[in-house]
Amino acid sequence: MSPSIKSPDSPWRDWPLDREIVLARVIDAPRSLVYAAWTDPGQIQEWFGPEGWTIESREINLRPGGMWRFDMVAPDGTRYGNRMVFLRMEAPALIEIEHGSDRDDDPGRFRMLVTFDEQSNGKTVITLRQMHPSKEQRSSTIGFGAVEYGGQTLDKLARHVAKLG
Repeated sequence: MSPSIKSPDSPWRDWPLDREIVLARVIDAPRSLVYAAWTDPGQIQEWFGPEGWTIESREINLRPGGMWRFDMVAPDGTRYGNRMVFLRMEAPALIEIEHGSDRDDDPGRFRMLVTFDEQSNGKTVITLRQMHPSKEQRSSTIGFGAVEYGGQTLDKLARHVAKLG
């Protein structure tokens, strides 16, 4: 884990595990390539989201303080408005995001920490940690399919960077 995550002022340091969802994946690509897939507006729109879903961006500014507003469109046409605010980006090690629906007063918004750990074999371990505001919100998110959909999203990321390498 990055030392800055363990710092005394980090909201992650003492976060209750019963409000967290963690997904991890080994990606067969160098960390710089995987990090770029998350921070390049052209790339993230190609792979982000579950299998069969599409992304339609309304605003995309991938920098600290920047925002990505987009609809995730399900295979049946249902649209889910999303908003990500990029709180912290430490290339190529981590990205911290506030993620929720595309509204200012979303009580279900959560923090997401994406870490990129390079392995000696040229692969990258990517870990997504979601901090939900309550145990109930975490349960609801899992019930919606967040773990399965997150796994599919990481699969799409792996395929995307494999094409680039």
